[in-house]
Amino acid sequence: MENPINKWHEVVDKQDHNLLKSILAENVTFYSPVVFTPQKGRDLTLLYLMAAAQVFNNKSFSYTKEIINENHAALEFRLSIDGIEINGIDLITWNEEGMIIEFKVFIRPLQGVSVIHKMMQQMLENFSKK
Repeated sequence: MENPINKWHEVVDKQDHNLLKSILAENVTFYSPVVFTPQKGRDLTLLYLMAAAQVFNNKSFSYTKEIINENHAALEFRLSIDGIEINGIDLITWNEEGMIIEFKVFIRPLQGVSVIHKMMQQMLENFSKK
């Protein structure tokens, strides 16, 4: 089973949405820190992750720790937006084919969640107008 985490890092580094699509299973579920219900399916997950990539795409973003086992990874990240230091974790699960089947994002502190919520809302609105 291939681990998709190296490809995920490449997606983040290059903002490569085609590569992202290639590592998401058709039935992937995305859990956002700012949306109450899980987002099911490749298209919705792709939309949310593309919006997040735009929001998080600043020079302060970096992954600081990784914990990886057979089919799970916890990737801790940090970034600064509008003077707010934000920490978070991407919790990623993949299947035997190396396709991501679950992607959960956790963010702290509350001020960070609030600013990301506003920015994600704007980004998703922009995407829906295209």
